[in-house]
Amino acid sequence: MTASRCTRLVLLVAILTGHTSVRAGDAFATEQSRTAIGLDQSERALVLAEMRAFLQSVQIITQSLSAEDLPAAAAAARQVGAKAAAHVPDTLKAKLPAGFKALGSATHHAFDQLALDAEQLGDPDHTLGQLADLLGNCVGCHATYRIEIVP
Repeated sequence: MTASRCTRLVLLVAILTGHTSVRAGDAFATEQSRTAIGLDQSERALVLAEMRAFLQSVQIITQSLSAEDLPAAAAAARQVGAKAAAHVPDTLKAKLPAGFKALGSATHHAFDQLALDAEQLGDPDHTLGQLADLLGNCVGCHATYRIEIVP
């Protein structure tokens, strides 16, 4: 494993496990500063299930990269690619802010690109970099939005 790949993997694990250092003056989004998205219980459950699917794929991709198993990483990424978003009902899509939908779509497509590149390039460092970028989408979304249940 190269030094840069090892460093990226350590950083990725730190992000995923929450082991990051916090310094005075760091800015954090508060509940009040995040955009609320009002959904009913079943819509909320669907959105959260999609987020858990992202996280599960990230875990499998990370594990696969540590074993240098790029086909497994590609398969995990493809599971949450653009085709995975096809099941979202139009009624739910209509309730979601444009920025949330754009970020979600970009994330699904980035997983598809990760899968394609993992298969075609066979470069674990490149795939790890793509995964780090994808996690930036996740962090950005969670820092920007919150889901509230509405009747």
